[in-house]
Amino acid sequence: MAVTGGAMFLFVIGHMAGNLKVLFGPEAFNEHPKWLRSIGEGLLGHGGFVWIARVGLLLSLVLHMTAAIQLARRARTARPARYQHRRPVQGSYAARTMRWGGVIIALFLVYHLMDLTAGWLNPVGDLENPYGNVTADFRHWYVSLTYAVAIVTLGFHIRHGVWSALQTLGASNGARQRVLRGVALGVAVAICAGFLAVPFSVLTGLVK
Repeated sequence: MAVTGGAMFLFVIGHMAGNLKVLFGPEAFNEHPKWLRSIGEGLLGHGGFVWIARVGLLLSLVLHMTAAIQLARRARTARPARYQHRRPVQGSYAARTMRWGGVIIALFLVYHLMDLTAGWLNPVGDLENPYGNVTADFRHWYVSLTYAVAIVTLGFHIRHGVWSALQTLGASNGARQRVLRGVALGVAVAICAGFLAVPFSVLTGLVK
């Protein structure tokens, strides 16, 4: 679960960096997917890298979800009888966020792919004009709101995932934990801000 989560985390950072190119205008943004398709072109063919990345991400997603289901089943098996009374613990909220957050993110991914990757749900749907597709989408407040909800959910997911990874690598004393929590929160906030900069720039007219 950690390995697949790390792979998808790296993709999220790269995807966010690519999205932010929309702030530099249509030419810079439209050139980005062309550049991605040209990576390793001599060895993999045009667009080969992109397809390898897609298959790898799909495999990571399936394995990540499978691991989550297996861990949930193991937890239930370890405690077949429910507690008569259990005090609220810090991990309970995080666990619920991760489970439902994962479902919300998965559903959003399906919509996102149909909208901006395939162009089926996009008002423009021109695969040669990603900039036009993005700006046409986010001019509608309800699309931007849906995107914002998904990104905030992703932020919660990343915050807990990064915290868990850092906790595994770090000491468990209180002072160190506070630092690790701060790092995890900072990473999640930075990623959310990077992604949300795009729809809000379109809505406010900064990007047209």
